[in-house]
Amino acid sequence: MSSSSSFDRWRPHPWHGLEVGDDPPSLVQAYIEITPVDTVKYEIDKETGYLRVDRPQRYSSQPPTLYGFVPQTFCGARVDELSPKSSRGDHDPIDICVLSERSISRSEILLDARIIGGLRMIDFDEADDKLVAVLENDDAWGTASDLSDVPEVLIERLRHYFLTYKSVPESQQGDEGPKDIEVDRVYGVDHAQKVLEASMADYDERYGD
Repeated sequence: MSSSSSFDRWRPHPWHGLEVGDDPPSLVQAYIEITPVDTVKYEIDKETGYLRVDRPQRYSSQPPTLYGFVPQTFCGARVDELSPKSSRGDHDPIDICVLSERSISRSEILLDARIIGGLRMIDFDEADDKLVAVLENDDAWGTASDLSDVPEVLIERLRHYFLTYKSVPESQQGDEGPKDIEVDRVYGVDHAQKVLEASMADYDERYGD
């Protein structure tokens, strides 16, 4: 068990009360909202910091990796500048997908993750990047240093998940029709670290003292 010279008497907010990580933009801390066995979409409640049920997945959409966000990040103007096809950031913390050899079936956990790449996703004109990382010291994935070290089929699964996880029957699409979702680019570690740094700067501008 790790020890610390200080602690919070009250539970810190996962987005605002936890640190980005030990060595950003390479090594970060990830807060996990969804696991590969979840058939319900969970999302952090921005007001309380507790995990909220966003929606049950209507179809058999399950994330191929652990999925969550990096604390004290914000998808704002700087992240949007790195995404030529978007018109604004989505104003959420930056999302992260974490590869792990061993099955992790619990959410609301923290882990150390090493960033290796990402997917530039555009969700209804909003920048909604998905960083990809490996669990630090993972026996199988721990030596990966770039997205090129990951089998292409896994990237295809991530693309498919994010392109379809909001799908609803045509009869329930509403007046505007389905959301316009696009994975514009798959990128490696260098650009992924730029995205993380931009999201940290966006957070400091929005929430800093």
